[in-house]
Amino acid sequence: MSLNQQLDRLDQKILSILQEEARITNQELSVRVNLSPSSCLNRVRKLEERGFIGPYFGMVDLERVCRSVMVIATVTLKDHSRDQFKAFQDYVQNIPEVVECYMVSGSFDFCLRIVAPDMGRYNEINDYLLDATDTPGVMNISSHVVLNTSKQFSGYPIEKLL
Repeated sequence: MSLNQQLDRLDQKILSILQEEARITNQELSVRVNLSPSSCLNRVRKLEERGFIGPYFGMVDLERVCRSVMVIATVTLKDHSRDQFKAFQDYVQNIPEVVECYMVSGSFDFCLRIVAPDMGRYNEINDYLLDATDTPGVMNISSHVVLNTSKQFSGYPIEKLL
């Protein structure tokens, strides 16, 4: 059974609304999906239990909070063994400034989104990845400093994907 067969039209609508407005009250959500509040809450809880939604977090407007630099770094490993890929993924879990890590196909192996307080700290992270003795064989890092964000992630287009 495909995933979209596990989600009926009401579940899909609940997911779309919660993705856009995570702080919506259950009462308002139930009105928008045309369910009783108790039925709506039961559906939301089932979606959470089944892992379709969660964890919840707030989007922070980082520019209002502090100065920072965002870098998209592409990483190529020396060794393309499954163990090295796993070791690298485990390794970046311990670097708080690495806020996203994707293993990708193509001319490099990983794409990282790194947010640091300044370029000095980013350079330390870069050196840490390249030079540390316990680093899983990083061959190359290509850094791309984000100058402007013209479209920020605000959720998945559930209706277009299902």
